[in-house]
Amino acid sequence: MIVRLVAFALLMSATSFLRAQEALTDSLPSQADGGSTSARPQTAWLDLRQHPASSSKPQSAPSWVEAVGLIPAQATSDGDGIAKSKSVFRIRVAQPGADYNVIFFRLFFDDKPDARPELTAWDESGTQVVRSGPLGSGINLPSSDSVMIPMMGISTIDIEVPGDGKNVRGAYLDWMTSSEVVHPLSAEHRDVIPEPFSAVPPLHAPEQDTEQFGTVTATLAADSIRIGPDVQEGAVFQFGIESQPLLALLTFEVDNARIDSPPEIYLNGQDIGPVSLALPELADPAYRGEMESLVKEMHFQYTGWLRAQKIVPLTSLKVGNNDLFILNGPGGSASAIRATQVQLKYLWDKSDYLLRPGH
Repeated sequence: MIVRLVAFALLMSATSFLRAQEALTDSLPSQADGGSTSARPQTAWLDLRQHPASSSKPQSAPSWVEAVGLIPAQATSDGDGIAKSKSVFRIRVAQPGADYNVIFFRLFFDDKPDARPELTAWDESGTQVVRSGPLGSGINLPSSDSVMIPMMGISTIDIEVPGDGKNVRGAYLDWMTSSEVVHPLSAEHRDVIPEPFSAVPPLHAPEQDTEQFGTVTATLAADSIRIGPDVQEGAVFQFGIESQPLLALLTFEVDNARIDSPPEIYLNGQDIGPVSLALPELADPAYRGEMESLVKEMHFQYTGWLRAQKIVPLTSLKVGNNDLFILNGPGGSASAIRATQVQLKYLWDKSDYLLRPGH
């Protein structure tokens, strides 16, 4: 198949606390988790939006979240002497028990290319233990990203953000446990650790075309591509096939999708309809509601990456080059797609099929 694509030092100065629903205070009210080390610790949702005090509401947190604060933007300079500013959200945590040594940290933010956040974990002595590197991919859309942090000796997690930090919206924290897991050898390249609310692992795009049991998988684009609802905002691909397949499947991930109006697919000039989205549980904080004037119904965007799939009608495919076009559904705003790939299923010498007599 031919595929083408047309240390900074620990800040110990006085901390200025926000009033994002009063989430950022030095003495958060604790949720009733009993304080027992044997009980399963509750998850934490921290609202980090910088609301004015007049619109703030009280917010509680589990007892293992000791404090959340904001160190306002302070001027720094890089190695070239260029002045920059950085805000730091500081979260103090305590291990709820000896069995909990790793924390799952999911950050929700507007993924601006010049304001990508980083997570830094510190121990009590002020020594940096873990640094995540920039989160997101700079797609300039509402998104989220996850990091697993080993918490042995760690007492503080910082969210460092260039600028005023107003692109950070919230954080979801959940303690992880370990158990012996078995999996097929052929699944080694996949992520086998489930994320909260979703059973679908992240999608990986193979660098080279692969073939297994008569099925060819080819990557159209591994990187993120922005799309919109207008024709000029779509993503364009071209791929070639040598012979007509028995079945074809298009798969990609989409960020900031409007869940009731998913991306539309056009193949060789024909509208073959919208993709199907693999939606996580509705409790997932990545769902973000949007209201429009004179419209009673709230619409929802998913501010994270979702698996999208579309069975391609064989009548729309042709031997040779095929032109594929992806754009957002009606009413959707800007989104991004990544890991775009196509699978083509051919007759295999051990294919399982039935021959039914005609009527």
